[in-house]
Amino acid sequence: MRKLILATSCFIALSALLPAAPAHAQALPVSGTVTKIDEAAGKMTIKHGPIKKMDMEGMTMVFRAQAPDMLKRVKVGDNVRFDVDKVNGQMTLTGIEKVK
Repeated sequence: MRKLILATSCFIALSALLPAAPAHAQALPVSGTVTKIDEAAGKMTIKHGPIKKMDMEGMTMVFRAQAPDMLKRVKVGDNVRFDVDKVNGQMTLTGIEKVK
């Protein structure tokens, strides 16, 4: 038991010394272009590339925004990087940023 506590303590101490991965390195893995924004419905249409974690090919589809301010960060025609998850059965934007 003592060895387990010591090993766990060492792991925690060493973990604190390791640099954290950049938040955007994996957080926004999908590229696309905004084609429509519907603030009243809380939705955005994006023409996007493959979404690997959802096993989807590139297409144009409508996403629900997780937070209303996401719809104001970008405008129609903007190239974006975003992430999406299935929330309550709906494809939901969980992060989005404009790219050059």
